[in-house]
Amino acid sequence: MQASARKQAHSVAIIGTRGYPNYYGGFETAVRFLAPALAEDGWTVTVYGRRGGSDLTRGVGDPRIRVVETWGIDSKALSTLTYGLSAAVHAFFAKPDVAIVMNVANGFWLPLLRFRGIPTLLNVDGLEWTRDKWGRSAKAVFRAGARMSAKWATRLIADSKHIASFWKTNFARDSMFIPYGAMERPALPLPDGLEHRRYILLVARFVEENTISPFLEAAESLAADHDVVVVGSSGYGSELDSKVAALAARSPRVTWLGHVADDDRLHALWQHCGAYFHGHSVGGTNPALVQAMLLGAPTVARDTVYNREVLGETLFGFVKPEAASIRVGIAEILRDREKQEAEAVRAQARARVDYSWAGVAASYSRAALDLLESSRQR
Repeated sequence: MQASARKQAHSVAIIGTRGYPNYYGGFETAVRFLAPALAEDGWTVTVYGRRGGSDLTRGVGDPRIRVVETWGIDSKALSTLTYGLSAAVHAFFAKPDVAIVMNVANGFWLPLLRFRGIPTLLNVDGLEWTRDKWGRSAKAVFRAGARMSAKWATRLIADSKHIASFWKTNFARDSMFIPYGAMERPALPLPDGLEHRRYILLVARFVEENTISPFLEAAESLAADHDVVVVGSSGYGSELDSKVAALAARSPRVTWLGHVADDDRLHALWQHCGAYFHGHSVGGTNPALVQAMLLGAPTVARDTVYNREVLGETLFGFVKPEAASIRVGIAEILRDREKQEAEAVRAQARARVDYSWAGVAASYSRAALDLLESSRQR
């Protein structure tokens, strides 16, 4: 009872996402699970977001979560920086006991929080300055933000052990390892027109670092015998969108669904697929990958240190970012129904142990409380 009362007095602000609830990406998914769990654990929770960033079309959010929308410039180059600044300014005056900050681009505003005496947990995410989707200027901003984060964050959180090692080597900072989690789901109905364990699935944002072009080349030949379902887009009508549209137009067994916002539909696609291709090459623990694992999707993954860390030893191994390798890997998994099911069971068991949202949220809550107590001692 005393511990519960002690926690009730604590407040935490979450800075750096679009809002709550929001279904856009990895950080937003994390906050959807993290914020209510922190509230359940006794924290007074504030989530900073953007104008219109809280998606209430799927129901209402948790009434225990306070959502503060701040100002910013809605552009690809400036939105993260400007909304992060306005949220940091608001938090400066609100003075929460702890701030959880997402994205190293918000590292520029950490001195403001430090000056106010607000200890910070900063989730560094992946290595944004290595991603092809950003131009030279944006990469320079992310790199500078990383240096500021290394200097000014009270503690760092890395969602991958390899990311933590990178920060130790390059920025001389230790990190706490807290990965992303996945949502447990009951059995969902088979999507219309598809056969259980007989179709190929891709779920990704359309950027080359996600191995989209080699997959499309492999999929064109695989579609002679199997249905192929593609979920995702670039968000702005890129050349990759045109490639997928053209493939779907000339191949009757290729279906492009675009962005799927309905969790039931997306999760059903993962549950019933015969082969899920995960081609992400940068970042740490990928939220889509751990969700696919918990839903039992037999996975063919691009060979990277991050995917190996999450998947562990799969029954099918890993593939090169080449059409021929992807084609062989997917064809192998589709041929062996027994291995498909065995891999699904193995992946689910691993995800339940290592990547549950309950465990992730508990780790954040402990980290925030430890940070607050050590800050008060100092």
